[in-house]
Amino acid sequence: MVAPGSAEGPTKVVTSCPIVGATVAVSRRILGPMATEIERKFLVDRLPDAAELGAGVAMRQGYVAEEDGVAVRVRITDDEARLTIKAGDGVSRTEVELPLDVDEAESLWPFSEGRRITKRRHRVALAGGHVAEVDVYAGPLDGLLTVEVEFESDEDAGAFVPPSWFGREVTTEPGWSNLSLSRDGIPR
Repeated sequence: MVAPGSAEGPTKVVTSCPIVGATVAVSRRILGPMATEIERKFLVDRLPDAAELGAGVAMRQGYVAEEDGVAVRVRITDDEARLTIKAGDGVSRTEVELPLDVDEAESLWPFSEGRRITKRRHRVALAGGHVAEVDVYAGPLDGLLTVEVEFESDEDAGAFVPPSWFGREVTTEPGWSNLSLSRDGIPR
């Protein structure tokens, strides 16, 4: 549910949070002007060379709740932690991401048992100003390589021509969301 606000959009996003069993109001000052993620996801046929990939960032993410197409995720890196609420599927979906203290994130981590991913994320600059987020998975998903690209608009996403190292697009294929991967493993 979205609370009414000014002509620029709501001042608060109000959502039910199953983790704490409460309704949470998040200020638009935290979220920015919109809470929509527009993203396409692909498998990777071949990785760019190591110099282009860089060292990347090790991360682990766990899904602490899921219900009716809404997932609550905690992501922890060496430098920061974030709580993310995602709703919907496909190219455009609602995403609200909030910074967390690492200790808070660690206290939520046990609730993600059975729904976890470990990976290293590399950011690779692409033509047209886009950035490819290349994920190299570890643990039960070892060997899986995916790449995601975020866009400013649905039109921008539709016009995107992936580079030759991208493989099959899996944006709308069942089983390829990170939530599904964390719970069910690699689709066969």
